[in-house]
Amino acid sequence: MQVITQPLSIDFGLEPADNGRLANLCGQFDEHLRQIEQRLGVEINNRGNQFRVIGDPRQAQAATVILKQLYAATVHERIRRETVHMSLQESGITAALENEAEADVPDDIVVSTKEGRVRGRGPNQRHYLQNIAACDLTFGIGPAGTGKTYLAVASAVAALNRDQVRRLVLVRPAVEAGERLGFLPGDLTEKVDPYLRPIYDALYEMLGFERVGKLLERGIIEVAPLAFMRGRTLNEAFIILDEAQNTTIDQMKMFLTRIGFGSRTVVTGDITQVDIPRPRQSGLRDAVELLRGMPGVNFTFFTAADVVRHPLVQRIVAAYEQRDLPEETKS
Repeated sequence: MQVITQPLSIDFGLEPADNGRLANLCGQFDEHLRQIEQRLGVEINNRGNQFRVIGDPRQAQAATVILKQLYAATVHERIRRETVHMSLQESGITAALENEAEADVPDDIVVSTKEGRVRGRGPNQRHYLQNIAACDLTFGIGPAGTGKTYLAVASAVAALNRDQVRRLVLVRPAVEAGERLGFLPGDLTEKVDPYLRPIYDALYEMLGFERVGKLLERGIIEVAPLAFMRGRTLNEAFIILDEAQNTTIDQMKMFLTRIGFGSRTVVTGDITQVDIPRPRQSGLRDAVELLRGMPGVNFTFFTAADVVRHPLVQRIVAAYEQRDLPEETKS
């Protein structure tokens, strides 16, 4: 039986405390910290020279080593994105993690839907499906394209088809991105539909337009903004909170306390893509730290290596990354 590892939190200080060196380490808008988070699937928080790294024990320890090495390098060089990349590569940490993951793949879990069979494409996706099947509350955390939402919806559809739950409740925070909801046409439901579109798309693919429409009419499937959850208790339901990094701490607490008897809950998000206004802290970041080690709660941390994309998208991403490198580093 696969042993699920709980997240580890590592606290440490970087000495001597030097604001210039710390700014060099973190990069503009903490871009170097976000780069390490994405590569290793961890969360990095800091206040001055005091750092906290949260994630799978192996990845968290690796990130701590990298941060200390990079801080030592700030004495004599400017840290760039390619510096961080080379430090990760030269350390062999990412390669070791990938090899270790491949050797530690759990029994394959296949989720059956009406339109076909869905299975994890890599070790992390398989761990994720195993966690969803075994736990009352599962967190899937990592970058876009890793299948967090898709696999959660597939698991929800399969549970509904097997009569393990009576309804699906699919939730997203309606976070504004440059436009005010009040200026969008339509009633409230029509205003928030664009935020819920990725969930609709997954449902349509697995159940078909006609069946989704009927289940929505009967209330068996409910797709709603997070604000609609207040004051409710959801029994015998499969509940998914998507884009959870855009919840506040109070919203996350409100959502998690909606869980009722016979329910299963999946929370997905990318802690590097928080859109809520500062200085409000992401409810997802807070929940990772607060709930780690709690019985009945499990976490799957995805990395950039888990992204499944069209080959053309991979080439486009590589082209943008190459363009953004300093001129002297381009070949």
